[in-house]
Amino acid sequence: MRRADRLFRITQALSAERYITAESLAARLEVSVRTIYRDIEALSASGIPIEAVAGRGYRLSKGFRVPPLMFNDEELTALMLGMRMVQGWCDTALAEAASSALGKVAAVVPEKLRPVLSREALLVPDFHIPAEVRAHVAGLRQAIAQQRKMEIAYCRRDGVHSDRVIWPLGLFYWGSVWTLAAWCELREAFRQFRVDRIESLEMAGGRYERVSGRTLQDYLISVDGEVD
Repeated sequence: MRRADRLFRITQALSAERYITAESLAARLEVSVRTIYRDIEALSASGIPIEAVAGRGYRLSKGFRVPPLMFNDEELTALMLGMRMVQGWCDTALAEAASSALGKVAAVVPEKLRPVLSREALLVPDFHIPAEVRAHVAGLRQAIAQQRKMEIAYCRRDGVHSDRVIWPLGLFYWGSVWTLAAWCELREAFRQFRVDRIESLEMAGGRYERVSGRTLQDYLISVDGEVD
């Protein structure tokens, strides 16, 4: 990593509200603590106001603003492609947020790099995600964020229909379908549900607690939730 890039990343890290230690910065940037000390001195000497508190670390003085982010061609291409993926594969609210974020990026990049954001060679088709699935993804995102139990009417792959009360834990996109990882009260076990097989979705009237053995982390460790 070039020193200029490292100094910029240190400045970004210091712009957070909380203090950060030299040891944490060194681990994040994969350099020695002594290098971080030298970089902090260089930043201070260049006029960047850095507060240092023994035992807590460093941060930028309140009121100091980091200049707008500068991106190179590949970084902008990655951002543009990621935003198009969100626009094409996620629900309407996230798609609109991606468009807004892309507009903010376009407002701060140099004029010579703006054409990167309108390149059409990297395409993300969106016709394979039905509107109903997008709506379910939006509802499940909200349920996960609020830890709300949901009642679903579900059609299994063998055609059997069932009503379930589930604890939505995480959403996964596999390039063609969305799946939901959840704790199923009917099975009393983890289950994966294809979102396109959910026929109806509504709140079950309560929130679930983070119970040991029933969290997303527990699910990821077990990786044995069956796809109904």
